[in-house]
Amino acid sequence: MSTKNFFKWLYFGLHIKRWLALILIGVIFMALGVAYLLKEAYVVITFPEWVSTFTLQWIPRWIRGLLFMSFATFITIFGAWKLNQSVVKTLLPDAKHDKVLESIYETQTLKVGPKIAVIGGGTGMSMLLRGLKTYTSNLTAIITVADDGGSSGRLRKDLNILPPGDIRACISALASAEPLMTELFEYRFETKNEELSGHSLGNLLIAGMAEVTGSMENGIEAISRVLDVKGRILPATLEDINISADLDNGKSVEGESNIGNQHESIKQLSIEPANPVAYHEAVQAIQEADAVIIGPGSLFTSIIPNLLIPGITEALNKTNGIKLFITNVATQLSETNSFSAFDHFQALSSHIQNNQLIDIVLINNELIAEPLPERFKAEPVLIDEDKFPNNVKIIQTKLVNAENRYHHDSILLAQTIIDTIYNNSNS
Repeated sequence: MSTKNFFKWLYFGLHIKRWLALILIGVIFMALGVAYLLKEAYVVITFPEWVSTFTLQWIPRWIRGLLFMSFATFITIFGAWKLNQSVVKTLLPDAKHDKVLESIYETQTLKVGPKIAVIGGGTGMSMLLRGLKTYTSNLTAIITVADDGGSSGRLRKDLNILPPGDIRACISALASAEPLMTELFEYRFETKNEELSGHSLGNLLIAGMAEVTGSMENGIEAISRVLDVKGRILPATLEDINISADLDNGKSVEGESNIGNQHESIKQLSIEPANPVAYHEAVQAIQEADAVIIGPGSLFTSIIPNLLIPGITEALNKTNGIKLFITNVATQLSETNSFSAFDHFQALSSHIQNNQLIDIVLINNELIAEPLPERFKAEPVLIDEDKFPNNVKIIQTKLVNAENRYHHDSILLAQTIIDTIYNNSNS
């Protein structure tokens, strides 16, 4: 064990130092008791000359005291270290000592982090969760269940379950299991078998666990335990919902997958049934959160569908937590063509008919002059801060991923969110 890792035992919040201090106090009192007995023994017993030499009687008492204390400190620390190694090897024979210490540190530290509820779905949410889980384990991901395409859509139709795709992505993002296990969870079959081809193994496992446990919500919880997920993953509603979009050209498109594949600007989004019941645990998580994060991600297919559920917006109105909206760093073909930062905010506000629901908007301000590749039909989201309502606080900072300019950097975004929560918690 390195010196650096050894001193991690002394970090705040591990609940270890207090017990080490108690042991030390016990040793001190034991030493005092032995000293009193020795003093009495010297009065009534005449010891041989070698005892005087062995106990360093020829050295001043204060020097002897320092020597004995130093020796006692060394053997106590060494003994505690070796005892810890023995216990770890016995209980966790395949675990490394430093890994166990790191796990203790993370568990004790992260569990006192802020309570954060994230609303959305898709790649944007899983990216954000990967960053946030390094700061807190009090995370709740509230997932859209409108997906009707790909593996998720097929399982939704064939098994009459909630689409598992976005749930799977969030489980992978928050899982603490071995990387190989997470990679296996994300594995997608490519085979000539039409029934199996295109399915993600994680989607199948979630569907199977839902069957075993009797419901999708129980299945998600069970899979989360298996993969040691740090946080909770909840559907926004347990009802079978579908979305449709009215386009600027007067046409209407039904289904999440179809909306994402058309190339016209979206005017209005609607949900069927019109008033689905919000999942009660998702509502509770929002109301108890220190902060509620909306976005980033596909605005009309991953974010807004959650806010069309009345119970979700009611919980947002009631919560005392800070409400942050994260605008995307790049526009998205078929959803946010030529959208500015304010256009993202306005689209969100118009669907919930409330432009005062959001407290803070986070905007990436690193706009690279070099154009994005033509094949993606995307461009950086421009900043128009002057258009936002006065009641909304705007925070501009570098949030873009240097290697993937279509996405946020998960670490930069998480750092900004945590700083924002702490800086505005008392405002």
